[in-house]
Amino acid sequence: MPDLADLFPGYASKWISTTSGRIFARVGGKGPPLLLLHGFSETHVMWHRVAPQLADMFTLIIADLPGYGWSDMPESDSDHTPYTKRAMAQTMVEAMEALGHVHFALAGHDRGGRVAYRLALDHPGRLARLAVLDILPTYDYWARMDRLTALKIYHWSFLAQPFPLPETLIGGNPDFFLKQKMASQTKSKNLDAIDPRALEHYLAAFRDPSRLHAMCEDYRAGAYADFVSDAARIVPPAGSRAIVRPKNARSPSRSSATCSAAIVLSSPSSRSSPMPCVHTAAAPADRAVPSRS
Repeated sequence: MPDLADLFPGYASKWISTTSGRIFARVGGKGPPLLLLHGFSETHVMWHRVAPQLADMFTLIIADLPGYGWSDMPESDSDHTPYTKRAMAQTMVEAMEALGHVHFALAGHDRGGRVAYRLALDHPGRLARLAVLDILPTYDYWARMDRLTALKIYHWSFLAQPFPLPETLIGGNPDFFLKQKMASQTKSKNLDAIDPRALEHYLAAFRDPSRLHAMCEDYRAGAYADFVSDAARIVPPAGSRAIVRPKNARSPSRSSATCSAAIVLSSPSSRSSPMPCVHTAAAPADRAVPSRS
């Protein structure tokens, strides 16, 4: 995608080898390492207005999740294994190790937030700090789905349908699907607040049938393997780390101008706090609310 705008001038471009293929990341800034993970239907580019506010305090590793952006698309299987959040978390651990970062801070928005809390559960010793932005646990979304929620986050069940249904329908007009979805989940209900250069990055991915398939595999994994993995932590075995919802977390069916870091891993130092946005914590800088995914 050589014609797309470089929204991270001065940052290095890294293709990092892992057992699941190469991960693409932009690397820049100075200080302790901070891994930033994007959501659907975005790529690493979603952080382009946030990064300048962090680069004086952290060495930023701004990565594309497997299958997204410029990262490799691992071949899937009947269980969608490479796209489970457990597998993605392992891939991110490998990528950070390859860059020399065994211990690091992590902030994940949306799908990246799901990878982030799974990484914290499976690899707790890796993280100095964790910020999980704008989500409830995958288990909660599926278990609490009601009529209004299903209408609001229809793409959860749509993208999880068996291949090739969503790929075929979206592939007929990928620009329409992406623009309609992103606009519907901004406060203004249009794309005015989204940088057109960033939008072109997102559109390029949706126009690629292989990447579109990878994104659907992400949601298929969420409907099955990730749900099961979360369920085991909602009511965990004795002595295991659990997923709990803090008191200020919002139900997925409610709309509010307050978002929360809505996942807490049970430990004495865990805490959450509300944020003034609609869905994404990047919104105050981006002035946009890209997606609820």
